[in-house]
Amino acid sequence: METQWITIFFTLYGGFYHGVLSEPGFVSGQMPLEACCRNGRAFGLSNQHCASLPHIPQSFPCSVVQKQCCDTAVKDRLCAKGMDSAKKQGVCELSSFHEDACEAKTSQMCCECCVLGLLAQKESHECALRISVSVSCQSIAQACCEGRRYSLLTLGIQVSPHLNNTAAANRGHTGSTDLCAEGVTRCSQLCVGNGSCVCLKGYRLKFDGYSCEDYNECLAGVHSCRPGERCINTQGSYRCQRETSCGTGYELTDSNTCNDIDECVEGTHNCGPEFTCQNTPGSFRCHPRQQCSVGFIQDAAGSCIDINECVNENSPCQPGQTCLNTVGSYICQKFPVICGRGYHLNREGTHCLDVDECSGQHGPCQGHDCVNLLGTFRCECRSGFTFNTISRRCEDIDECRKHLGRLCAHNCENTPGSYRCSCNTGFRLANDRRNCEDVNECESSPCSQECANVYGSYQCYCRRGYQLSSMDRVTCEDIDECALTSGGKVCSYHCLNTPGSFECTCPQTGYTLASNGRTCQDIDECAARTHTCSATQSCFNVQGGFRCLSFECPPNFRRAADRRCERLPCEQSSECLSLPLRISFYNLTFPTNIPTPAAVFRMGPSSSIPGDDVQLTIVDGDAEGFFSAQKMAHGGVISLQRPLAQPRDFLLTVEIRLIRYGSVSLFVAKIAVFVVNDQPILAMPSP
Repeated sequence: METQWITIFFTLYGGFYHGVLSEPGFVSGQMPLEACCRNGRAFGLSNQHCASLPHIPQSFPCSVVQKQCCDTAVKDRLCAKGMDSAKKQGVCELSSFHEDACEAKTSQMCCECCVLGLLAQKESHECALRISVSVSCQSIAQACCEGRRYSLLTLGIQVSPHLNNTAAANRGHTGSTDLCAEGVTRCSQLCVGNGSCVCLKGYRLKFDGYSCEDYNECLAGVHSCRPGERCINTQGSYRCQRETSCGTGYELTDSNTCNDIDECVEGTHNCGPEFTCQNTPGSFRCHPRQQCSVGFIQDAAGSCIDINECVNENSPCQPGQTCLNTVGSYICQKFPVICGRGYHLNREGTHCLDVDECSGQHGPCQGHDCVNLLGTFRCECRSGFTFNTISRRCEDIDECRKHLGRLCAHNCENTPGSYRCSCNTGFRLANDRRNCEDVNECESSPCSQECANVYGSYQCYCRRGYQLSSMDRVTCEDIDECALTSGGKVCSYHCLNTPGSFECTCPQTGYTLASNGRTCQDIDECAARTHTCSATQSCFNVQGGFRCLSFECPPNFRRAADRRCERLPCEQSSECLSLPLRISFYNLTFPTNIPTPAAVFRMGPSSSIPGDDVQLTIVDGDAEGFFSAQKMAHGGVISLQRPLAQPRDFLLTVEIRLIRYGSVSLFVAKIAVFVVNDQPILAMPSP
């Protein structure tokens, strides 16, 4: 097998030896590389690893060949072991291979692939598998099927098969030409004799067929890291870093494994001077240095102490004898037997028997279960009781105090052997007898009108127009809205209280109730044509009533409008010329409570001219002097000077003299003033 491997190896790497990577001192020919390969293979077969290959200074090609041959030898051995297991036993359990995890996986892979080949041979199928497994697995299966040996020589090497043909075509060479020796290729690492590029272990060929890139064994899952170790990729290789601790009694070595700490050698044990230390995996044991004689036993300090044989349950003495302990032994003496509490003397008087305290009709446990013990007894208390070792009685457990605030939602009351929960007012005990749920008091209709349930209680409230009684807080009492003073009068005239509400009324004549139900509105009898004025009279509406008015123009005047008389033309009569040019009739009304002084009537010329002078004089109708006439710009004003306590009617005659350009014109105004009672309401209250 070794000869076969060397031949194949140099078929792959011949170009590497003859190419541009040749170094000074590297002898041409095949023998130097064969020697490097033999050294590496011998090291791998003898040591079963390639971790510490001998260093070859200034010879990179030889180092590469030595490393590759060593790795192949180790893998060949592991693969051969797996194939032998498949041929002999037909099983490939991982536990049957005693190497480390990575090596065992290699043996298991070769075993399983060989089993596939043996099954194909047994069932007369083709030895070349037609399934998507790795190339190496197909080759192993085919070798076992054909009954020949197999080598993992080419694992980890990738070759560019198209490079030889491409380079040869470009240079015009034939397939037998050594392109590597002629320097045709651009391989980044290794070149074989036919012009193909190959990469070292730990690298893989890129798609350009020339360049090599690092192969991440960690991502590919082809590393040999064990459970508890993390794979860290490096350039051309990887390393395993332990992540879990070794545990007490172990230490981590430079090779990333856990070794037992020999506490006895390290001096970290705690064995006393009377003991010897014996190391165990992960710990140690202390063994006494000296052996104690019969009748003695060694204590924790390593000293031999006396054994009291008399305290054993089976006395070493005969019946009727008393055991006396001595140093290293005992003495049996025949003495009167004195039994302690809980024992009584047997009929022979030789030894004490246990008293069964539980056998009496009235046991000591007061209704609880009694368990007899040697020299004593124990009460098995019922639930809710505990055994007092001093009084030797079952005592009640106060669950409310022991589990304070955790048994009942509200109140907890202790009872013999148990407890009882109760709830505060407004709550009742739930079905679990521990929690409290709210009682809906409104279901029993405690309120006279409306009831609202609240958590743990209830609240009565009343409908509009009622208020809750301050005495019992459940009865609704009528609110006398008419007696309320806040916010002004409820009604503008008269308020009548009703259960839960009120009604507003107005005077029988002259007023009607407004749509808001509170304000009294004046009835305009004139507009409604409900007055009693004659056809020759005019109706004038006042607050709460009306007035029938009539006027006639005096002699030498004619009616010019409904409320105006104009003077007839004068024929140079001085008496006629002294009469006013116009007599006008006006009506106005206001209540008795009008604030004074108050301007109640304004008058003046229809069009004023700069320089006009107007003079006003009340000549009739105000004998008591309630009114006054005042001159103002472009006219005058009639004002009420004093308040009137009672309704009254006035007919004021006011003369107006207009002086314009030195000429005086006289006008007369007849003003009918009707002072009525106060209005039923001054301001609307808020609804």
